[in-house]
Amino acid sequence: MSGRTDSKRFRVRRDSVSAARRHVTTVLLDWKLGELVDDAELITSELATNVISHAKGTGDYFELGLRRRNGVLILEVADSYQWLMPELRKPTDDETSGRGLLIVDALAERWGVRPRNPGKTVWAHLPIRTRLQ
Repeated sequence: MSGRTDSKRFRVRRDSVSAARRHVTTVLLDWKLGELVDDAELITSELATNVISHAKGTGDYFELGLRRRNGVLILEVADSYQWLMPELRKPTDDETSGRGLLIVDALAERWGVRPRNPGKTVWAHLPIRTRLQ
């Protein structure tokens, strides 16, 4: 069942974060990848929230992509905001935000950012662990 792909656009607004999480759950359950739902939902939530918080006014939509390739789930969130590339940072204890990419970094096997025209895509890899029966 390798080689599956799913892509969906969401409006840049707060309620799209929960809609994106629900979409990830539906797709992963359909792909029989239920063991990845919790981590994939949390990564989706963090990346979609970053779009809502930082990319306002740059486009009406962001795109959520899911790909299953060679034992890896690749989750991507793309937007049209090209002026600021996300960076992993360590907020101080009294800061109330800025921990999203720390969460992504902790959960993902790898993650990164690539530019696109216009904007960027933030991606994360989650390994697919096959169970021996």
